[in-house]
Amino acid sequence: MQNRLRNQAAMLFGALLLSVSTFAFADDIQDASKLFKQGQHGPALDKVNAYLANKPKDAQARFLKGLIFTEQGKTSDAIKTFSSLTEDYPELPEPYNNLAVLYAGQGQFDKAKTALEMAIRTHPSYATAHENLGDIYAKMASQAYDRALQLDRGNTATQTKLAMIQDLFGRGKRPTPVATSKSEATTKPVVASSSNDANDGEVLKAVKSWAAAWSSKNVKKYLSFYADEFATPNGESRGNWEALREDRISKPKSIEVGIENPSVSFSDSNHATVTFRQTYRASHLKTAGNKTLEMVKSGNQWLIAAERAR
Repeated sequence: MQNRLRNQAAMLFGALLLSVSTFAFADDIQDASKLFKQGQHGPALDKVNAYLANKPKDAQARFLKGLIFTEQGKTSDAIKTFSSLTEDYPELPEPYNNLAVLYAGQGQFDKAKTALEMAIRTHPSYATAHENLGDIYAKMASQAYDRALQLDRGNTATQTKLAMIQDLFGRGKRPTPVATSKSEATTKPVVASSSNDANDGEVLKAVKSWAAAWSSKNVKKYLSFYADEFATPNGESRGNWEALREDRISKPKSIEVGIENPSVSFSDSNHATVTFRQTYRASHLKTAGNKTLEMVKSGNQWLIAAERAR
């Protein structure tokens, strides 16, 4: 389990570095990113510190600093860095995920679980956090089964369950999922169906209007694009989810959301799937990634029934 989490962390670091390198950073941060990828952690840290001396709140630079500390084996410094990021930028899921990996490496699985739950609440479509949370649950189950066997060595059912978990992580294999998250469970499969430019245009108009409302920080209009059956993360109440979204949208001084290369598919006349590249620019944050919206037609409106990042 511990090795598995480290491997996932390494993949995450690589993916995040690709994101870091795409932003228009100052020369110091661009150089720091290159040095980090080359394994020159000391010089990379010097570059990051020089940049942070002038821009101490920069989220991307601080995140890179946390990655450097992690690779240097300075776990306590890395935890402090990522924890500080979660306090200043609670809308970012990656610092929570990295905290979870660090906590798991220390055997603090309850803290890891809490951090991953926060990552998922902030970004319910964050697949890495869901995967890591599953691994944490499996590790905690393994410990519970082991304790049960210490009390009852003859319990063959517990022996079988423990062996299955040990085999899973010993070989690095993943079982076939038997259940999905709420948002995935409500997603309709996309199949080939007839559509026309008019239908595509109606759906895309709704998506672009949603992005425009987000960009203008018009919370009321933004929330109006979500269907009554929208799958809120972790099954939380619609009221709590809307309050969280209002807080996230209201905090930045400015927001700019872009929709690039959208594509529409229909499963039937009332259900569509829209995939696109989303860019997000706020006061201290720039991100970009692929997104999918599951749309449902309600009257003459197309509304969001589920959303996930990829």
